[in-house]
Amino acid sequence: MKRRKNIFLAAAAAVVLILLQVFSVQAEGTVQSEDTVEPGNLYALSAVLLDGESGRVLYEKEGQVQRPMASTTKIMTCILVLENGNLEDKAKTSSYAASIPKVHLGAAAGEEFYVKDLLYSLMLESHNDSAVILAEHVGGSKEGFAAMMNEKAEELGCRDTFFITPNGLDAQEETEEGLKTHSTTAEDLARIMKYCIKDSPKAEEFLEITRTPSYSFTDVSGNRSFSCINHNAFLTMMDGALSGKTGFTANAGYCYVGALEDQGRTFIVALLGCGWPNNKSYKWADTRKLMEYGMENYEYHSFSEAVLPEIPESIPVEDGQNGSLGETASVPLVRIEKEDSKFLLRKDEDMETAYTGKGWVTAPVSEGEKVGELTYRVNGKVWRTEEVVTAGAVEKIDFPWCFRQTVKKLTEGPEW
Repeated sequence: MKRRKNIFLAAAAAVVLILLQVFSVQAEGTVQSEDTVEPGNLYALSAVLLDGESGRVLYEKEGQVQRPMASTTKIMTCILVLENGNLEDKAKTSSYAASIPKVHLGAAAGEEFYVKDLLYSLMLESHNDSAVILAEHVGGSKEGFAAMMNEKAEELGCRDTFFITPNGLDAQEETEEGLKTHSTTAEDLARIMKYCIKDSPKAEEFLEITRTPSYSFTDVSGNRSFSCINHNAFLTMMDGALSGKTGFTANAGYCYVGALEDQGRTFIVALLGCGWPNNKSYKWADTRKLMEYGMENYEYHSFSEAVLPEIPESIPVEDGQNGSLGETASVPLVRIEKEDSKFLLRKDEDMETAYTGKGWVTAPVSEGEKVGELTYRVNGKVWRTEEVVTAGAVEKIDFPWCFRQTVKKLTEGPEW
């Protein structure tokens, strides 16, 4: 009997073990299914997918890690020349510019080119000497132009970016803060591209140059002719491709930054350290994977769709004048609504709203005083705020007001 009992317990234990293994496999399968929602196994050391409208990071892999960025640097060079230079200016090649290594135009010292032509050389063929000629022409020197680049990066909120060269060749510089490397982050690089294609007053000119398939020009004298072919394969790789720039150095590896527009949505991808020779195709695989992830999972929603919390119509005013003695004064409130705009949300995300404000105020109160704030959050981060302000003014109780109220009560007489 005891032996049968032991056999039964052993069999039951075996069944339980099998069931646990089955549930474990099912659970693992569920996790793997959830993981496939986000792109995985990227080649790039650093990668970011950015919403080109709001600037929200939709996906990142070590997106805030500083790394060299090679010729993706040239998007900043191009936009600064467009904003600060004249396309019809003649730019002369210095002996330093003529000495810049390949990839280069092969400009000779003293040779002149129109700024417009050099921009096509810069962005289509990624010529390093053209970058220096432009930098010296607009910034006075390579160092002066680097200062302009860093100032613009600071203005755009790119706190982890440091420019030394206008072409992206590997470089280091001793500063007051110590030794710095020509570098950026994937997030900063994506934000610079957002500025170039969306926010800059020269965005259309930038897009026109970077989308041109081929371009031919001569030096100012007309003695030499040059032809440029656009090497940004992304432009023909995916429908809606807007712009992009490749890059490579021994330290940076293959880098890329590109933008795509689909159904009114703008996606920007930035990749740093995306393989080394012979892996040129890695950047295209990563770019496609990130762009497709964005298109399949994110849709625009307007802020007006959000469910708002209860906001008080008015709040009491301590020591405030009101209709009569003994009554508590109050002041009406109004929400200062911003113009409605669109925001990319993943299918499993919601826009959360919250109101924080004062429960009362002390007289005197002016019209338009801020008393509260309505916030719109996604995953805990605030993306929009609206002020709640007083819609009227309330004076402080003083002797003349009290006297007038007393006289009024006396003259009105008792109520029957």
